[in-house]
Amino acid sequence: MVSREWILRRNCSITPRQLMMVYAALCTTSLLVAVVFTLRGAWYILGFAILEMLAMGIAFFLYARHATDREHIALADDCLLVELIQVEHVRQFRLDPRRTRVEPPGSARDLIGLEAGETRVEVGRFLTEWKRRELARELQSALASGKYTELQF
Repeated sequence: MVSREWILRRNCSITPRQLMMVYAALCTTSLLVAVVFTLRGAWYILGFAILEMLAMGIAFFLYARHATDREHIALADDCLLVELIQVEHVRQFRLDPRRTRVEPPGSARDLIGLEAGETRVEVGRFLTEWKRRELARELQSALASGKYTELQF
């Protein structure tokens, strides 16, 4: 059973599914306007519309790939589990909570360092500077209290 859990996500204003609907609407509108101008003799407008849709599609695709990135931290008796999920690539780290040292961010761009033995994990990519400092204090407090239960999957 997990005693403390933190889930850190990107602040995305639109889901990948909503983004696809917006992209489809934009492409339909742009293509419709381009076809009207093409029928009136301005055929080069169609080329620019296709180029625009391609560039927008690439930008939307890159945004959607990272929309579900997150960090998951779970504290239990026997381990501090840290999962880093980026573009559906999952990296898991199991740290001993009794030996884990929390290194708060030194500057505005630094991440929170979690060190246990030779393993070092940096978390807090999706947080502001102040939220990062707050999370570092929470992690230090939770690890220092020693009041956590066994982690079960």
